[in-house]
Amino acid sequence: AKLKGVVNLRELPAQQPNHQHDTRMATIGNSALALLVALATVHSATAKLKDKECEVCIGVLNKVAKDVDTSDKKATEQGLRDYCKSTKIDKEGRFCYYTGASETSATTMIKAITEPLARHLPAEKVCEKLKKKDSQICELQYDVPIDLKTIKLEKQRVKVLKKILNDQFDDPCKGCLEKADYIRRIKELAKDEL
Repeated sequence: AKLKGVVNLRELPAQQPNHQHDTRMATIGNSALALLVALATVHSATAKLKDKECEVCIGVLNKVAKDVDTSDKKATEQGLRDYCKSTKIDKEGRFCYYTGASETSATTMIKAITEPLARHLPAEKVCEKLKKKDSQICELQYDVPIDLKTIKLEKQRVKVLKKILNDQFDDPCKGCLEKADYIRRIKELAKDEL
């Protein structure tokens, strides 16, 4: 016996799938994916170096470019190697090691430096490209110079005094034997700052 108002689900016709709805959803999904990819590409292309990022890299390349004709790749490479031999600053020495300009380097990235410089790319852009190859290069930062007006030289260790002379005045203080010699030399060189 059939009851009035009760529908047997087995007797209903099967619904046809809505292909138009499915294609519209797929199009929206593809559009959203394309938009995300485009935004990610634009963001990575416009990403600038942060403050003090690649500071040592930019500093070294600017010093080398000042002394050498950068359009000549061989001269730039030799200038970089010469600079790396003569530098006394620890962070610059590490940069030279990472890029292969140091004699003790295991690998080299010198072509990645000389070729963009030959095309007159600024040091900032060259360092951005080097960062993609080795992130350690842009992690190097110069040490903050010690303020000679506020520091009490007499209370510092000889190691700190040597660091001040080397980093701030590029002076090895030849002939200095005692702490008093290092303090006297710092005071001679820093007449204006004390």
